[in-house]
Amino acid sequence: VGTGAVAHLHARAVAAHPRAELVAVTNQTRSKADEFAAQWTDAEGVAPAVYDTLDELLQAERPDVVLICTPPGVHREQTVAAFAAGAHVVVEKPPAPSLDELDEMRAAAAAAGRRLAVVFQQRTGTAAAHVRHLLQSGALGRPLLAVCQTLWYRDEEYFAVPWRGKWETEGGGTTLGHGIHQLDLLGFLLGDWSSVQGRLWRLDRETQTEDASTATITFAGGVVAQVVTSAVSPRQTSSIRIDTQKATVTVDHLYGHGHENWLITPAPGFESGADAWAFPSVEERSDHAPLLRDVFDALLGGHELPPTADEPARSFELVAAIYASAAADGALVTPA
Repeated sequence: VGTGAVAHLHARAVAAHPRAELVAVTNQTRSKADEFAAQWTDAEGVAPAVYDTLDELLQAERPDVVLICTPPGVHREQTVAAFAAGAHVVVEKPPAPSLDELDEMRAAAAAAGRRLAVVFQQRTGTAAAHVRHLLQSGALGRPLLAVCQTLWYRDEEYFAVPWRGKWETEGGGTTLGHGIHQLDLLGFLLGDWSSVQGRLWRLDRETQTEDASTATITFAGGVVAQVVTSAVSPRQTSSIRIDTQKATVTVDHLYGHGHENWLITPAPGFESGADAWAFPSVEERSDHAPLLRDVFDALLGGHELPPTADEPARSFELVAAIYASAAADGALVTPA
């Protein structure tokens, strides 16, 4: 549902899975849907069916899974419709413009007995899984301090798209649209958060929403994190640094990471243990493909969603807390 750039990543993942088939597509603009379908024919050269509306698609095809790749303002409506038709849903981030709408989506999933997976592909890859295990097992000692940066550059042309930069249609600015990926990875590595203090800034873009934000986040395990998110930074980077009692873990990338993007630096006196922290010999990079593969496998096997696709609310709650704190002049916000 939706045939923009990110939909091609979903289609590629479907094509790579031995038990998945792209049966139908729909888009607000029919010509774009036709063009997309023509690019994703199956092995016999048959293109997926094209429908003018989601309702028509759901009624005609009764799909097992609906992949939602549209702007966030319509995610709730489309997700609820898919659940009502008996489908599982995989929805792009951000899953909704508000926590209330996400709660409605989760309630609809529960009522239908279906699964709701949110695409946060930065969780995937063998490096992230390895570091998460090291942190959770205590191999690196207790995590103490973290820095999370999403410093991207989006020019005026980017914000000229009608739904971008507006609270009503995008739900937020760069914190929600861009920074949520690294915030999600940070939460994936460190677990539940306990407090947030945030500020929003509109420094250079003519938008309703922020083009930069800053925040201090504390986690239940005691970690203190500094977070900076920007859409006005010419030298772009997506990075996380976690200082533990025994080492510093860093990942520096832009839109995806592999082993080469990660580094574990032992603290003085702990060099001898560093060999035990080595990354696995077989590498899988972060991407949509492993996330959707694992979601499809879980659905086919009747299992719970994998860790890379569960906890859909955690990172969204973090973003909402930053917005709530900023609206209250930087007041401390804690989980409800």
